[in-house]
Amino acid sequence: MRQRTIVCPLIEHEGTYLLCKMASGRGVFPGQWALSGGGMEAGETVEQALLREVREELGEALELTHITPWTFRDDIRLKTYPDGTQEEIYMIYLIFTCQAKNTVITLNDEFESYAWVRKEDLLKFDLNEATRITLKQRGLI
Repeated sequence: MRQRTIVCPLIEHEGTYLLCKMASGRGVFPGQWALSGGGMEAGETVEQALLREVREELGEALELTHITPWTFRDDIRLKTYPDGTQEEIYMIYLIFTCQAKNTVITLNDEFESYAWVRKEDLLKFDLNEATRITLKQRGLI
């Protein structure tokens, strides 16, 4: 079984939290709402990986003013690739709390949509299991 270290930002802006809807038919949680983030690449520091993932998935215009390591956890997930093949992966999640200076987002093809969501509205979204666990640990749901 392959192992991946995942960097995951919990991004907040003026009392709202960024959720992204995963692309349907691919990824670990197809079609569900999630936090952004992704796997570290060889030779990257944790901070470099987090900033790269934010740029790749959310665009160059989103500015983060504070990035603070918060918690970690692990689990085993089944990932579906664009060609339909699947792989079981042991994932180590490194989770950060982040403050955004703005809300300008340009999504890549990993996501179908995004929303800045108030705490009281988070449960109105079809959150994937990993995001639900993170938000519960943070006391947001």
